[in-house]
Amino acid sequence: MNTQPTDQQIEQYQRDGFVVIEDFLDADELEHWRTTTDDAVAQRLDATAKGSNYLTNQGADNYYSQVFTQCVRLADTHEGMRDIMMDPRVGQLAGTLAQVDGIRIWHDQALIKPPYGNPTSWHLDNPYWSFYSRDAISIWVALDDATLHNGCLWYLPQTHKTARFENVGIGQNMRDIFKVYPEWLQIEAVPVPAKAGAAVLHNGLTAHGAGTNMTPRPRRAMTCAYMPDGSTFNGQASILPQELRDSLQIGDPIDSDFNALIWKKS
Repeated sequence: MNTQPTDQQIEQYQRDGFVVIEDFLDADELEHWRTTTDDAVAQRLDATAKGSNYLTNQGADNYYSQVFTQCVRLADTHEGMRDIMMDPRVGQLAGTLAQVDGIRIWHDQALIKPPYGNPTSWHLDNPYWSFYSRDAISIWVALDDATLHNGCLWYLPQTHKTARFENVGIGQNMRDIFKVYPEWLQIEAVPVPAKAGAAVLHNGLTAHGAGTNMTPRPRRAMTCAYMPDGSTFNGQASILPQELRDSLQIGDPIDSDFNALIWKKS
């Protein structure tokens, strides 16, 4: 696993708000991530079919459900996924790029764009969450080759520098984000094809989306969102359990075991 970014990669991440680590996983690690993700997703979808609605977007036949199959916090319910997500090496990679002293898991999520699946419209990540941070970071690991044909990621570079904590939903109108940030209409979008095993990391305030999957095969990715240690509650529920949410006041640090600290700078 390649978790030691170069100075050039750190500089690119800080400048553009995203970077690709081409050789993040070797062949054996990629196969392990694939089989673990497939098993964890199948387990979650089976539970959903039996009546559970635990952090999945399945069960509805609407536009959003055809953007991707989304299963959130698989590490809560799958031991193999927990081992992957708790790896401090991945936390160190995220922390080094974000230039923060500690990394907590916000949530993992599998994002599987179905065959001929809908595009993912432009959006920001961090405004959805229960904390606001200009240093939040996510990792997106390609489990299949992500191409222009099957819905690779696209970015609006440097938008993390001017973004506010305002957002739009992932809906049918790709242009909705520009109603909030009309100044971004002048930015040239950058596609980020990624070979299977590559990791793309982006700032939680970098505008991004993904194209349509124009193939008869799914495009799998495993992702994790990270919260800088010391982040505080902003009043939004997001994924926090009711008991934890009720225990927090706006401004309180979010530092429970639910958002485990996986890496801290020595």
